[in-house]
Amino acid sequence: MSRRWFGTDGIRGRVGEAPMTPDFVMRLGHAFGAELQHAACGARPAVLIGKDTRISGYLLESALEAGLAAAGVDSHLVGPLPTPGVAYLTRALRLSAGIVISASHNPYPDNGIKFFSASGEKLPDDFEARIEARLDGPLACRPAGELGRAYRVGDAAGRYIEFCKSTFPAHLDLRGLKLVVDCAHGAAYHIAPHVFHELGAEVVPLANQPDGLNINAACGATHPESLAAAVLAHGATAGIALDGDADRLIMADASGRMVDGDQLLYAIVRQRHAVAPVAGVAGTLMSNLGLEQALGRLGVPLGRAAVGDRHVLEMLRERGWLYGGESSGHIICLDRHTTGDGLVSALQVLAAMVAGGASLADLVGDMPRCPQVLRSVRLRPGFDWRAHVPLQAAMRAAESTLAGRGRLLVRPSGTEPLLRVMVEADDGDLAQAMVDRVVDAIPQSG
Repeated sequence: MSRRWFGTDGIRGRVGEAPMTPDFVMRLGHAFGAELQHAACGARPAVLIGKDTRISGYLLESALEAGLAAAGVDSHLVGPLPTPGVAYLTRALRLSAGIVISASHNPYPDNGIKFFSASGEKLPDDFEARIEARLDGPLACRPAGELGRAYRVGDAAGRYIEFCKSTFPAHLDLRGLKLVVDCAHGAAYHIAPHVFHELGAEVVPLANQPDGLNINAACGATHPESLAAAVLAHGATAGIALDGDADRLIMADASGRMVDGDQLLYAIVRQRHAVAPVAGVAGTLMSNLGLEQALGRLGVPLGRAAVGDRHVLEMLRERGWLYGGESSGHIICLDRHTTGDGLVSALQVLAAMVAGGASLADLVGDMPRCPQVLRSVRLRPGFDWRAHVPLQAAMRAAESTLAGRGRLLVRPSGTEPLLRVMVEADDGDLAQAMVDRVVDAIPQSG
């Protein structure tokens, strides 16, 4: 399905440039509200709006609220709250939908809009298509007596903290563990340290002083170097790194070695499988071959969905499975939440450590990762990579060289004008050489 504005995770872009302009976001809010009104059949819809800590969140929140009000939809504002927290509260408060203003792991000049259904799940493609169709229509304001109102939700952070704690086994606690928690100066800055502390851990917080401009800046799940250094400096049991909206997770073991989403997913599934058989796990085309092999030794199949946690969730629903995720750290445990949640995922890993008396290194020690090299190349406007003859020739040559030893994956980003080139092979030097061969054939932007 071709979509003008929606990518794999909502709508995203540079603030001040289309589509992240106040007028477009107001129209987006109105289009979404009008679609909710159509589906509500006369009932008054109400939407939860949360955001991360970007300075542009104030601007876009007001624009969204205005568009929704014009469509006769009430707004319930929670301020900075992790994306999965918005999903949870939307469901818990029985609201019509949830909206998150966030560009996730992107730097502060970017921002985005994500939508959740009343059940706390990402919107299906056909709903997003209907929103886009309404964007081309007029922005019709409801009569004054039918305009939407805005409300502030009290103690949203506290409610979400209690929900996260409820996903940790009641008979266990985190006493004796020292955890470094990197909040990425993002939406979990006032939440994540409390979750782990209230379960008994000694917490060393990092990047928990947002100023509107420092979100994801040299910190968080996409920049885990400071986490590793802090784990070693403080002699911590483990480190936990979230991204700007706290829906992804990367961890560090006691030696400072990084543990990615594939390994964390394996740690969770291995512990669950020891209690009750796990029917299958949903990964993506980017999931490491080592995950597939390790799960295979447990007798658990791995399905590969398209990249993006929404596609992982779709596969889980289709196959009736409970666990899935991406190497980037989006991990879904449907026995705990309806969407990927960095905090909830960290608690499941920690529960496996505590229950088994094991270190994080122990949990993932029998999942060796195949060397994987990923490069992202910014594309020139209008560049058609599928029709570019030199690039296609380089891809065929790389695939021929990798035959029987690895695989090549080339795909466009769903949120940025980037082409992702990934090679996985039994030898790291070979993987690097094949990525270089393909990337060298791509005309560089700028």
